[in-house]
Amino acid sequence: MANNTNTGNFDSFHKQKHKDEMVKQLITFALMIVFTLIAFVVVLTGVDKIFAIPLLLLLAVVQVAFQFYYFMHMKDAGHEMPSLMIYGGIGAAIVTILALTLIIWW
Repeated sequence: MANNTNTGNFDSFHKQKHKDEMVKQLITFALMIVFTLIAFVVVLTGVDKIFAIPLLLLLAVVQVAFQFYYFMHMKDAGHEMPSLMIYGGIGAAIVTILALTLIIWW
């Protein structure tokens, strides 16, 4: 029986792939910690609300995107239906908020 010599290459490929994935997740986690610290500094220093609120919202949106793509593995293949449901829910929430805002302030 012949020995399969490609197993070593296959294992090393997967080890490298998993290592690269772990590095990406650690970098993303570190960035999320930095964004959280920036948000705390903005609030604690008493930055003007006109500047602070959009900055905090932007940081929140970026952190949600990091959560989806890196920690919930939405970037991987086979996650099309959960992605569709999440984006559909976000779209419905945006339409609802805009509609309620229009009703209240029009």
